[in-house]
Amino acid sequence: MPFRNRTDAGRRLAEALKGYKGQQVVVYALPRGGVEVAAEIAEALASPLDLLLVRKIGVPFQPELAMGAVVDGGDPIIVRNADVIEETGTTPAEFDTVCKEEMAEIERRRKLYLTGRQAIDPAGKVAIVVDDGIATGATVRAALQAMRQRNPAKLVLAVPVAPPDTIEALQDEADEIVCLETPMYFHAIGSFYDDFRQLDDTDVIDSLRRSAQGISLHPQARARGQ
Repeated sequence: MPFRNRTDAGRRLAEALKGYKGQQVVVYALPRGGVEVAAEIAEALASPLDLLLVRKIGVPFQPELAMGAVVDGGDPIIVRNADVIEETGTTPAEFDTVCKEEMAEIERRRKLYLTGRQAIDPAGKVAIVVDDGIATGATVRAALQAMRQRNPAKLVLAVPVAPPDTIEALQDEADEIVCLETPMYFHAIGSFYDDFRQLDDTDVIDSLRRSAQGISLHPQARARGQ
């Protein structure tokens, strides 16, 4: 197994990203799985950790297959995977139904995870978007497009593992992509982890709290991130 768990993946990514330490960096995690990975990067770079709330829009009869993604915001960004929609025969009405369900879940998570937290503005800073892996890329593509609209000085995508064709397809969405493993034969993200347990809301909240406590020990980093 390339990675013992998400913590191990995060530490290895942090090593690959160590050149950003000392710069104005904000680390953005895609919950839930990306949070434990991103927390290790934020700690290593002494940078603040925030969330980028994005949800995969799954095919109705095969939810794990992404036919698109939606990102939270005043004007939500919706990305459609036209090939999957066509291959599965998904109708516009079916797509809209699933999209609305995922937007409701984003709203639930936003209220639960970010209550009392001020969103960190990435404008003029290095924004590092982190997930625990990529399959089709629809979710990450939506996340990167949303982050680009917030005008970071540099947009970096950091993931432990993804198929090489997916990484190639995402090249235009980020200024830099750091991916540790690009296996030719890719079945599922979890197959590249020894421990890929399902995370819950408590895991996300705990990671955010620990990261905030860590940043409080680094006042210079906190000042850079705000």
